[in-house]
Amino acid sequence: QVQLVESGGGMVQAGGSLRLSCEASGRTFSPYGMGWFRQVPGSEREFVANIRYTDGRIYYTDSVKGRFTISGDNAKNTIWLQMDSLKPEDTAVYYCAARLRWDSSWSPWGQGTQVTVSS
Repeated sequence: QVQLVESGGGMVQAGGSLRLSCEASGRTFSPYGMGWFRQVPGSEREFVANIRYTDGRIYYTDSVKGRFTISGDNAKNTIWLQMDSLKPEDTAVYYCAARLRWDSSWSPWGQGTQVTVSS
């Protein structure tokens, strides 16, 4: 069974930066892709960014383009989310997830890490 563990969250002032990490542990796996999502209380979890390992393509939600950068290592065990020029509206619990096949849902998920941006 694969487990995903996020780290790197915290509190930062608007305009600051944080770098989130997500490390996979357990059995060896080769996911189709991995991604980051975020959720604020009372709202649905929303997509932030993902990397597709089959061709290296990367996708971002519009609100983070130019500010966030997703990357992953060649062994596909860890992905990162570099978050720059943070805004208060980026405050959320950030989750990483893996997609094992092109037609599968996002699973497994990490436990989440809190990011708080103060104005």
